[in-house]
Amino acid sequence: MLSAYQNATIFTGETLYYAHAVLTENGRITGIVPVAEVPSHASVIDLQGDILAPALIDLQIYGGNGGLFPLHPGVATLQAMYAYCKSGGAAYFMPTIPTMSFEVMLQAIQAVKDYWEQGGEGVLGLHLEGPFINNEKRGAHLTQFIKSPVKEDIDLLLQHGQGIIKMMTLAPECCDPVLVKRLQDAGILISAGHSNGTYEQLYQSFENGITTCTHLFNAMSPLQSRAPGFVGAIYDHPRVNSSIVVDGIHVDFNAVRISKKIMGARLFLITDAVEEGPGDYVYVKEPDRYVNAQGVLAGSRLTMLQAVRNCINKVGIDAEEALRMASAYPATVAGLGKELGFIATGYRASMMVLDKQWELKQLITA
Repeated sequence: MLSAYQNATIFTGETLYYAHAVLTENGRITGIVPVAEVPSHASVIDLQGDILAPALIDLQIYGGNGGLFPLHPGVATLQAMYAYCKSGGAAYFMPTIPTMSFEVMLQAIQAVKDYWEQGGEGVLGLHLEGPFINNEKRGAHLTQFIKSPVKEDIDLLLQHGQGIIKMMTLAPECCDPVLVKRLQDAGILISAGHSNGTYEQLYQSFENGITTCTHLFNAMSPLQSRAPGFVGAIYDHPRVNSSIVVDGIHVDFNAVRISKKIMGARLFLITDAVEEGPGDYVYVKEPDRYVNAQGVLAGSRLTMLQAVRNCINKVGIDAEEALRMASAYPATVAGLGKELGFIATGYRASMMVLDKQWELKQLITA
């Protein structure tokens, strides 16, 4: 059925349209036309003057709605997480596993496979944050599972996770570049993170092909006058992107503003959201964050849309750009810039309806 979404301010990810309608059919956007040109046989959806924008994408999330993926890597947890994501405007997400045993990683791989086979929606693939990280910048990750990769580790992950593992955070200085390239050649997006590498080490890893970094400022060597570190390498390299957690806890809002001025479209949003639960990882809920049993910051209570609102209201980023940081930019980082993140002909009909306070009124999923 042809549907026409109209009577809204339409933000395509690039352009604002007024007195236009977005046409969709069979889960795809078929056009953006003046209201007067909407076909007579279309089913008209009146959006009552609200804002229509691309749905959001979260490339790093551990849990939500009572489900904690590292503790219970199964279909039911992914369903709970999908509901949590949708409540915050995100139609797509990458469930994430921290530094854990290979047994748990294999369970997570199987969970995503089962979810897809059962018709589950929204999951773009698995994000492994670890275990190939630097112990000196482990944050809340567990030391006993941290290691440098060997060929057999990569063989195992690719044997079981080919086409399922879509993203992996690792510390470049702890990994043989040959093994990193094997992961990249298998279609896995490599993100530098949890690294204590020098500016020179990180910059060289970017020159070698790493294009993305995990949660700017958190668990990385800082920018200092005599040691520019990981942060300095991110700022300085013109092609590298980085995620950032904009809750005012992980990163001061002023540091977000400064970083945005430097990085522009290279900075994108994630939630890094977790959920309470016992197990190898203990997450303790506090009013504005999660910490581990030792009180170390371990995750956020964000939704993607709350991160967008924080960018608008706390950081001072223009609304259109804040929306791009949660839709167009993560879509591009994930290699899906021709499918998601924009309202354009041929793209998936993945959109959200917002009121003037940037609160979600409806999520439209393909």
